[in-house]
Amino acid sequence: MAIALDPEIGAVLMEATAAPVNPPPIPERGDALGLRAVTNATLQAVHGQVAGGLNVTVTDVEFTADDGAAVSARWYVPEGQTAAGSAVVYAHGGGMICGSVALYNNIISMHVQRTSVPFLSVEYRLAPENTGERPARDVFGALEWLRSRADAMGVDPGRIALMGDSGGGGVAAGAAILARENGVPLNRQILIYPMLDSRNLTPDPALTDFATWTYDNNFTGWNALLPKGSGDEEVSSIASPAHLTDYSGLAPAFIDVGDLDIFRDESIEYAANLLRAGVSCELHVRPGAPHAFEWLAPQASVSAQSLDSRLTVIRNL
Repeated sequence: MAIALDPEIGAVLMEATAAPVNPPPIPERGDALGLRAVTNATLQAVHGQVAGGLNVTVTDVEFTADDGAAVSARWYVPEGQTAAGSAVVYAHGGGMICGSVALYNNIISMHVQRTSVPFLSVEYRLAPENTGERPARDVFGALEWLRSRADAMGVDPGRIALMGDSGGGGVAAGAAILARENGVPLNRQILIYPMLDSRNLTPDPALTDFATWTYDNNFTGWNALLPKGSGDEEVSSIASPAHLTDYSGLAPAFIDVGDLDIFRDESIEYAANLLRAGVSCELHVRPGAPHAFEWLAPQASVSAQSLDSRLTVIRNL
């Protein structure tokens, strides 16, 4: 049987398509700022429907990145909790070019409420204004900042995970590689339909009709981050983790992706490479699920299963 859209997700997407609204014009391929505006508006609409976590204390903080720039972040902790032990450093999604801490506020606070694990959400710098390794280096800097204040913040340095979704999943994976290279212990990398491979630009006919993040979008995002191109010889694995050749010594991973997501194959290959290198990896490929399915159709059974799996991993850090 051919891959098909999950009926519950399909019903939601069909209803959205039939809604009497005027959708914004689709930006031209390569128009990073145009795509940023459209995608941020979509994130605001979709994430705005997610009930944020109650009884979560939020504090805006700032740290100094390795290039001397000030980078902001937001610390979420269950109200009244002083010593959780574990923590998550989060890289928001957005295809390397969009998204923000503010647009993910409800998503992060919900995770904190449902797991009782604090999160540090990072306002890493975006392409095209910042290119190459910069996003991953900002997130790695947030990890180092949190570790340096672990005692004061009630965190066990050995129980910190890096997590991200979509473009942020690729950024988190790059930061995990930096952690290995710098000898920084990392409990786990939690990668939700991660954007890992700058070479993923040729459309798969079986996926194009279901792509909520399209191949044109992918070209735009990677071209903004890597303006010199996506060839093997020029691309750092910190910027595009699928270019990595040695996976040994990386943190154990959890990877979740839908089988109608254009990031499916690179997620599966990344998991396989981790396992071949002796790195533990829990991989889920969700049937009938396109990119960002759990927020587009949160009531779908496959969405609930996916969210429950990642919440379990976070609780067990």
